[in-house]
Amino acid sequence: QAIENQLKICGYRSNMDVLALYLARLGLRSIPSLSQFRRLRYLWINDNKIQDLTFLIKNYSLTELYLNNNQLTDVSGALKHLCSLQILFLHNNELKNLGKTVKELKGMISLKTLNLFQNPLAYDPDYRLHVIHFLPSVQLLDRKLVTPRERESALHLFNPKRAWVMQSIAFGQRGETALGTTVGSGRGTQPARRPVMPSGHEFGNNTNKVPFEDPEDAVLVRAMTRSLMEFSSVDWNKVGTCQERRLKDKAEEPPEKLTVQFR
Repeated sequence: QAIENQLKICGYRSNMDVLALYLARLGLRSIPSLSQFRRLRYLWINDNKIQDLTFLIKNYSLTELYLNNNQLTDVSGALKHLCSLQILFLHNNELKNLGKTVKELKGMISLKTLNLFQNPLAYDPDYRLHVIHFLPSVQLLDRKLVTPRERESALHLFNPKRAWVMQSIAFGQRGETALGTTVGSGRGTQPARRPVMPSGHEFGNNTNKVPFEDPEDAVLVRAMTRSLMEFSSVDWNKVGTCQERRLKDKAEEPPEKLTVQFR
């Protein structure tokens, strides 16, 4: 009855015309299937007594969904198909399992705004960082902007291996040196073997072009004209902070740096 009244108020002539439904603050405990509204994009069901969301099974076009202030205890299997959602309000419900709730929302790659506060799951000590890490598209969480520092902290907490790799890579640059450049760590490095240029061929000499007897020589010459890609990494755990350096009496040895070159 509430849905029919809303359709009359809005003057919709057919189900395909329905883009928005406002069913908030009606004391509803359940809602019949809304699958007939295939183009429904905006849905307000907040401030009711809803306990399950099975009526949303075929509303794939939803972009904004307001489910706050209800009696939801679990959303597993009810929302993961809503891949177009951009705004989702679930605050002030009874959601308890943080892992299951976040897993349900993982497929929402367009989700920008999410509210989960005033749920039991929000009292998890790592709640905010958990959501930020596993739902990277979210930019506004519980009415607070997600900061780069929070994303970095979440990465260190939930994916320390990747965080270590990103931290250990000091820089990447294009090397202008030839293959004979020293390659290796910063201490006790050995010069790499320098390829010998085939006789009778010089770079930039357009008047003296001697055909190569060995095709591999031609490949070598072409390779020598290309620039190198050089990556260096440092173990930052062994590099002292500014305060540690000031407290030390003796000079600190330079950190060991590993440099790798490739084409």
